[in-house]
Amino acid sequence: MKANLFLALILLFGLNQVSASESTSIQKFDVKPGNPAALNRTNLQKAIDWASANGSALYVEPSETPYAIAGGIILKKNVSLIGVHGPTPRGTAHPGKKQPVGSVFAITDKENVFITVESGTQIKGIQFWYPEQSIKDPAAIVPYPATIQVSKTGRAQGVFLSCLTFYGEYLAFDFNASRENPCELMTFEHCYGYPLSGEFIRMDYCYDVPRILHCHVNPASQRFIGGQFSRAVVDAVIAKKTFAYTINHTDNAQIIDLFTFGTYGGILLDAESYGQLTNFNFDCVAVGILKRGSNTKNRNWQIAQGSIIANTGEKVENIHPIIIEGQGHTSLSNVEAFSGGNGALTTVPENQSWDFILVRGDKKLTVSIFGSRMRNYLSDKPITIENKHAVIQAVACFDKEERLYNQIFEGTVK
Repeated sequence: MKANLFLALILLFGLNQVSASESTSIQKFDVKPGNPAALNRTNLQKAIDWASANGSALYVEPSETPYAIAGGIILKKNVSLIGVHGPTPRGTAHPGKKQPVGSVFAITDKENVFITVESGTQIKGIQFWYPEQSIKDPAAIVPYPATIQVSKTGRAQGVFLSCLTFYGEYLAFDFNASRENPCELMTFEHCYGYPLSGEFIRMDYCYDVPRILHCHVNPASQRFIGGQFSRAVVDAVIAKKTFAYTINHTDNAQIIDLFTFGTYGGILLDAESYGQLTNFNFDCVAVGILKRGSNTKNRNWQIAQGSIIANTGEKVENIHPIIIEGQGHTSLSNVEAFSGGNGALTTVPENQSWDFILVRGDKKLTVSIFGSRMRNYLSDKPITIENKHAVIQAVACFDKEERLYNQIFEGTVK
């Protein structure tokens, strides 16, 4: 009985794990910490070309010195690129130098996307470090190309990105595909960074259940290797008016456990998307959630268990924890909003948002709100309605005075 239990545990926890003994070190292909960046790029591509034919895993052997490597790499079909790290929210840190250690790529290439992924690929347990990026001076921010990009020339399917940490990136994940070459079944989990474009994951034309799980955007991401990003840099990121996460042209996106701090927007659920968003915190943003919709059939989002602190980036009249427009239905359950000051960035003098939700547009849409706490907003009412066609019901909610808030708005234009 014990033997059977032991075997079951091995099968449950072991099959999806690739160990160093089951992979081939990139150092066998002369990808070395002391090599020039261009040479390491050439040799890593040779290793990937070899691994693609047999579906091998390439092991990014840990080192005290990061691997300098130029961009333009193609992670071809069937290849896994595996490092030693689990989630590292604040990163690793050398005991005597301001740098990460372990399975680390040091990137200085300003012209090329670092790595482009094709179908059936995996990147796991690796850190990406931009050592020349500014962390104090917003005028010196380098707009690096994306660190990881989905293939633009083929239909990438089944990409797994896990336990990745970014330091000084401008755009972490560019998964904006196209109608001609859409991607499918993308998974992002346990990824950490602070993109200086304000965009961490952007995804377009990604069909068939994309997943974003347990991801964290925070200007303290490289606190141990050079200090937290300055207030001026964080303000510059917010001023770009971008969203940390953007979803469009997706079928049934599954988004669970997201965090962002110090970006203009938390998440944009764009017009051609639908799915579920649960367990989230969008902290120190101007807009927490912007939900759009292009039709009434399936441009619907179920949003639950989250909090939003909207307090920055605009004058207070333009600060809204949630904005809903377009068509379709939005269900909000147990979502709260509150605001206040924070020394890591510039907040509005009022330290409040304007409202809880802004509903705008000129087409019929529906909204249901249940069990939500609404506070620290300046407007007289928690819901601002600028769409005469909207149908809205709030049940068992509480306003800024902690009064029970139950309201129905059925639209003034039928």
